[in-house]
Amino acid sequence: MLEKKHLNSFYDIVGKDNAYDDKAHMIAYSYDATKLRYEPDAVLFPRSEDDVCKILRYCNEHRIVVTPRGAGSGFTGGALPKNGGIVLCFEKHMNKILEIDMDNMLAVVQPGVINMDLQKAASDVGLFYPPDPASQDYTTLGGNVAENAGGMRASKYGITKDYVLALRAVLANGEIIRAGKKTIKDVAGYNLSGILVASEGTLAVITQITLKLIAKPKLTKTAMGIFPSVEDAMNAVYKTFAAGITPVAMEFLDNLTIKAVEQKFQKGLPTDAGALLVTDVDGNLEIDLDMQLKEIEKIFKANGCGDFKIAKDQNEAADLWFARRNASQSITIYGSKKLNEDITVPRSKLPSLLAKIDEVSKKYNLKIPCFGHTGDGNVHTNVMVDASSEKELKIGHEAIVEIFKITVDLGGTLSGEHGIGLSKAPFMNIAFSKQELDLFRSIKRAFDPNNILNPGKMALDDGD
Repeated sequence: MLEKKHLNSFYDIVGKDNAYDDKAHMIAYSYDATKLRYEPDAVLFPRSEDDVCKILRYCNEHRIVVTPRGAGSGFTGGALPKNGGIVLCFEKHMNKILEIDMDNMLAVVQPGVINMDLQKAASDVGLFYPPDPASQDYTTLGGNVAENAGGMRASKYGITKDYVLALRAVLANGEIIRAGKKTIKDVAGYNLSGILVASEGTLAVITQITLKLIAKPKLTKTAMGIFPSVEDAMNAVYKTFAAGITPVAMEFLDNLTIKAVEQKFQKGLPTDAGALLVTDVDGNLEIDLDMQLKEIEKIFKANGCGDFKIAKDQNEAADLWFARRNASQSITIYGSKKLNEDITVPRSKLPSLLAKIDEVSKKYNLKIPCFGHTGDGNVHTNVMVDASSEKELKIGHEAIVEIFKITVDLGGTLSGEHGIGLSKAPFMNIAFSKQELDLFRSIKRAFDPNNILNPGKMALDDGD
């Protein structure tokens, strides 16, 4: 519990209407999408960067831990106040688009801006902000930067890190740093903005973000391929890119996921199919899109695709995307709890990855439906278990560890977009050597020597 003198100091900094320690706020800011719960001792809503500086300076002096928070939509506990202290929220005040510079094609935003709000504002002036996490309607750009969020368009357009030009951030001692510039090129000094992206609030508190925008494509078309096996579909994925075609999205569902969506929604999906691939292409000329889809169809069919459908309009496109967009909620038919991971491998390793996951499924006698962003090698594996069974939960976690090891052996990574946070921190030693983890920890100490910023995350604390 915070001492009364600390809360009074926070009142002095942000005002009583922006500092709370009542039970309702403690509960509201104690969880995220993981369903884990850790209550803070207070919730603060800074009105400006100056407020952030004063809060961090005070917290650093008094060793009060601080957990920055966006919308709390994360899947790994990155915004959970594991060690109490204060949760620092930007949704109330620091939520403005400060500038859209059409001449230089960039946007300057505060961390509390909703991802979709920037997409719409950019679109209104003919520009495009591509990163589109599934939670884009409510996730904040500050949270996107902290977690390096991805999305379905990542296969062509990349992820959050590919659009961050510059950041303003406040260090644990209250000092402001400027990382990066508005320029396209910048090779002066260390890449501090690159270090802060995906740092999950453990190094500094981001207060302003400069993001690259691009020209908005005029046209988009959608197609679906139906495959007899997951291996055929995965071969088609990497061979499409190797042929020089770069779809906006290339998403897949395996047989278990197809059956689950069909059971729940009765959309007429082919439940005997081994996998589905849904893809989007975009551009400015109809002939270009048609040529891309013709080449994709050719590659798909050369790799076993039995049926290739091209949407005639937006309604048909929505129908083709329905199964993928509803995959996550549908697979709950296989268990009351899903152990959801977002492993990522090089695209050419996708056939091997899915084959080995099938072996894990059989070994542990667990259903593991898979779907996700195969265009960038990012697979959502879902180990389905009975939440009421301690034995099954234990077996499920053993299966996850084995899947992590398989992923790393294939040249992959523990997370493509969800981050590490609390839930994946115990597995960092699978992906990183002792020397690498020690280097991460030395960076943490350089930024935050008193360890007040989001401690307990990413296995960065000494001794983790």
